[in-house]
Amino acid sequence: MTSHKTSQTMKPATAAKKLGVYLEATPAEFREGVVSRDELNALQTDPPEWLRELRRNGPHPRPVVAARLGVSISGLARGGITDPLTTEQINALKADMPEWLERERATQAEVRKEAARAKEKKKAERERPQS
Repeated sequence: MTSHKTSQTMKPATAAKKLGVYLEATPAEFREGVVSRDELNALQTDPPEWLRELRRNGPHPRPVVAARLGVSISGLARGGITDPLTTEQINALKADMPEWLERERATQAEVRKEAARAKEKKKAERERPQS
């Protein structure tokens, strides 16, 4: 008996998420098919022009928008940003620096600082000799 390996596939939405692109902006053939693990790896290592263009100019999905603005996804929602944004729109927001963005960036900085403090405390507790 011979066993042949079947290729693992994923929905286009999953592949778009892994590629960091907005699904609705991808070509129809990408959205309408399934993506194999090998195809995903090929897209990541040698992205076609449409993928390079989407990553460069958008529209970008919320996780990418949040990361580029330095805020959380919840912070985007609190700021009223619910739609995908282009790189140009993200840069305009950074330049204008509305009050909500300043506030959310400060909140995100505090969250990162607290996470780092908690990590250091946990590390110190692990290294402390047990009595």
